[in-house]
Amino acid sequence: HQEVDDLPFAKAISGLPSKIIGTSLLDGRFDPFLAAAPYAVLNTVSENYARELRETPDDEMTGWLGHILASRGVMLQGVTNGISPVDFDPESPDKMGIAAGFSPGGKGDLAGKKKCRQDIITVLKQKKLSSVRISGSLHDDLDQPLFTVIGRLTSQKGMDKLVGALETLLPMDKKFQLLVLGTGEKDIEKGLIRLTKSKENQGRVCLLRGYDPGLANKIYAAGDFFLIPSRYEPCGLTDYIAQLFGNIPIVHHIGGLVKVKDEKTGFAYQDHSSAALMGAMQKAINTYRKHPKKIRAMQQQAIKTIHHSYTWEKIMIRYIQLYQEALALCSD
Repeated sequence: HQEVDDLPFAKAISGLPSKIIGTSLLDGRFDPFLAAAPYAVLNTVSENYARELRETPDDEMTGWLGHILASRGVMLQGVTNGISPVDFDPESPDKMGIAAGFSPGGKGDLAGKKKCRQDIITVLKQKKLSSVRISGSLHDDLDQPLFTVIGRLTSQKGMDKLVGALETLLPMDKKFQLLVLGTGEKDIEKGLIRLTKSKENQGRVCLLRGYDPGLANKIYAAGDFFLIPSRYEPCGLTDYIAQLFGNIPIVHHIGGLVKVKDEKTGFAYQDHSSAALMGAMQKAINTYRKHPKKIRAMQQQAIKTIHHSYTWEKIMIRYIQLYQEALALCSD
């Protein structure tokens, strides 16, 4: 949200005439996007998020900006963000700060990924991580699936749904682990800490409160599944990064996360609920245990898809088209 409540102040800092200020109000507040819309090409960072803002009730979270733009004949466009795979290459362990190199997109085994898993467990046992506060631990069972989370621990990111899913799933299935890196809302942090301190969860759940990019790379490299249960998500970049590290994303199929294809490049679910998230986690666990070749195929397909469709070399073509549209608008 970029709205300004004080309309005289908005006029003073923008230099716009009162008429433009008055016709650019969102819920009584000046919105610069509405003011700019007749004179610019507007985009957001995925095609599906742009569609959601134009066409679905989720636009209520913007104050109905997308719907108002559409009613004025302004087409909010979307260009899905790209990524540079070379910046997240597990075949370069020294550059990434991980214990061993491996190739999730190749045909060989992932012995290096197992070494990365052992490395993060050793690091956690040493408790010498000055950049984070450690709650809980992970035991040395490398054959159990490891779920990972890196990001803001907020309800927007769906972490309240994650706590709910874990409260049910951990007692039901005692053969998986979870490692979380991030900080956020106190209630969510307390919920995760409570899970780490439960006697039944010892060695299974670990929360690292804080952030460290080097530590994040170690977690991406160690994990089997990467949880992204966001309530809404304009694009999502962590799903790309996780895939490049052979860490299969499990996503709420919303916004830009629809680029993750269910059971092909990750696992996806539709309802924003703890039950739906738990169901996707159970499906991932079952696939991990009973169909390891499918897991390997999903890792390979995810990286193939990134290189085919989502590198910046591919995405820049769409941005150039968008800039050309903007230039044409200026010339008119």
